[in-house]
Order: sequence, then structure tokens, then C-alpha cells
Amino acid sequence: MNMRKLLNNLTPAQLIVIYYLLAMSVSTALLSLPVALKPGVELSFMDALFTAASAVSVTGLTVIDISETFSVTGNFILMFVLQFGGIGIMTLGTFLWLLFKKKIGFKERRLIMADQNQVHLSGLVSLLKQVLILILVIELVGALVLGIHMLKYFDHPGEAFLHGLFMSVSATTNGGFDITGRSLQPYAHDYFIQFMNILLIILGAIGFPVLIEVKRFLFRKPSDQKFRFSLFAKLTSITFLALIVVGTIGLFALEYQYFFADKSWHESFFYSLFQSVSTRSGGVSTVDVSVFSESTLLFMSGLMFIGASPSSVGGGIRTTTFAINVLFLYYFARGKKTINIFQREICEEDVTRANAVTLLAFLLCTASTFILS
Repeated sequence: MNMRKLLNNLTPAQLIVIYYLLAMSVSTALLSLPVALKPGVELSFMDALFTAASAVSVTGLTVIDISETFSVTGNFILMFVLQFGGIGIMTLGTFLWLLFKKKIGFKERRLIMADQNQVHLSGLVSLLKQVLILILVIELVGALVLGIHMLKYFDHPGEAFLHGLFMSVSATTNGGFDITGRSLQPYAHDYFIQFMNILLIILGAIGFPVLIEVKRFLFRKPSDQKFRFSLFAKLTSITFLALIVVGTIGLFALEYQYFFADKSWHESFFYSLFQSVSTRSGGVSTVDVSVFSESTLLFMSGLMFIGASPSSVGGGIRTTTFAINVLFLYYFARGKKTINIFQREICEEDVTRANAVTLLAFLLCTASTFILS
């Protein structure tokens, strides 16, 4: 009774933190099960906790070799854990509430609103249902296409489709995990696999609201000719695509006389394009990034700092935050106090929030760099 009273007194943000800590604890226990490990392999509590935390937060960092540590069952558990961080705990929780026909009340809707960074209570359940369906469809289609292509690398169809499924889930959730032992470096010259991973990473990182608006546009009724994309979708998409282009050109220019010196134009292009997309949030790579120059690594750090779009599977300060910061500097330099884009004015509160998030993230990264050094 006291526990229920305590939970009722917590804010939605505090409850979200508790739910994610609980998800990390359960994930750690699942990944530590003997059935999840290969025969003869032992996994320490700290390594299991680190892997679980990295998977739940879709960070992609690992201190163990996934391919040498986890069994097929363990791979499926890891894919399931990646969904917590990718789709979100409240999205999966809403699915279970609907599955067991539980009424989703005001308190649950406040939790969903906090988890999905929404400002309105209306339409939240419908939003999460669309998000869940979209992501699962993307993952399944990606797994099928990649699994069929993987038949050229593996003799057994089961192994080929396992690699295809894991690659699809990891790319769509921007999880950054792999079961090759070398990220996507074994497929550095397989441009189809790279293209599919780029596509899946983008679909996961561009933001759920953008995907839903695109779906509405593609499947709109013939009578609905006045469809207009929202300011959020326009700003997010343009910024996201611009960063991919700038990242590709930047990586190519910085490594043109170094790593790309003996590479063909198409090798250099795909190396640059893939790292530009993946660095922002994907977490996988087709090359050992330690071979890059310090200037390139600093440039890649900047792309990672920006990250993916809001309400997506990725992290970073977010593309819209970066875009608002750039627009703020541009309009400030011109002596204007308001920011107008696509014939819409960005409110002062959003500008203040974007500047605060960027400054806080910069201070956090700076402090962490000094501590790690």
C-alpha cells in the first residue's frame, strides 16, 4: 500500500526513469541466463549490466564479443532488449495494456506524453500504435530482404536469416550491435547490405512523427488534396538530409589524401556515406575508425553530438535543436529577434530550450572528456 502511494506521488519523468532502471535490471538477468550464453562461456555481472544498459539505451557500446558470447537464444533476447530502447518502454507497455484490454487512463497517458516528448494528451494511444506497427513492419521487411541476400554468405538458411534479422533490428533501432564480431566491416564492399542498413538507420532515426506523416501522405484519399506537411516534419527532414550530405562531403574531404588515397571513387563514396549516416546514431561501421585522422574523428564526434531527430530511436541533442541553434545565430547576426521559417514563427520558448539543451550537453561532454582523460 505504501509502495503504491509512493508511486502515485512520483512525477511522470521520475516514473519513466524507474521503468528504464527496471528494464535494465530485467535485461541484465535475461542476458545472464545460461541458455543465453554459448557453452563454456561465463559472463560477469558487470559485463552483463554494461551490455544491458547499452542495449536499453541503444548506445551500441560493448566490452564483450557478442558473436562469441551469446547463443542463438541470447541473440533473440538481445534483439528484444533493443526494442526497449528503440521503440520505447511506454510504447511496448501500451501494446501490452491494449493486449490485455486494460483501460489507459489519465496517468498512463501522462507517462506516454513524457516518454514520447509530446505536449498534448489527445491521440497518444493512436500514435503509439502507429509507431509500433511501423517499426515492426520496417524491421520484418528489412529482415526478409537482408536474410535472402545473406544466403550468398551462409550455407544454412537459418543462419542467414538470423543475421538478416539481427542486422535489421540493430539498424532500425540504431542499436549498434552486431553478431559478426567486426561490425559491418566484413561487408565493406557489399553495397547492397550497406544501402539497406543506411535506409533502416534513417527510417529509425528520422523520427516517428515524420514517418507517420509520410504514411498519411502516401495513403491519403483522392479527395484530400490539401495535405500539408507540418513545420516539424519539414525542418526535421531537411536538417537530417542536409547533415547526411555535409557529413559525407566532410568525411571524404578530410580523408581524401589519407585513408581514401588508394581507394576507388565508389569505395570512397560508400565509406563516407555510410559513416556519415551511422556516426550520427547508428553505431555500426564498415571500417575501423581508428585508421582515420584526428581531424576526421573530431568531425565525427560533432555528428554524434547532433545525433538523430526527436521522437526517434536515436540520441544526441537532436536535429531540430541543432537547426534552431543555427537559425538563431543567423537571425541574431541579422539583428532580428524572431525566427521565421516556412512562413511560420518559432516561439521563443523553443529557442531557449534548444540553446539550454545544447549548452548542457556541451558541458556534460566537456566534463566527461576531462574525467576520462
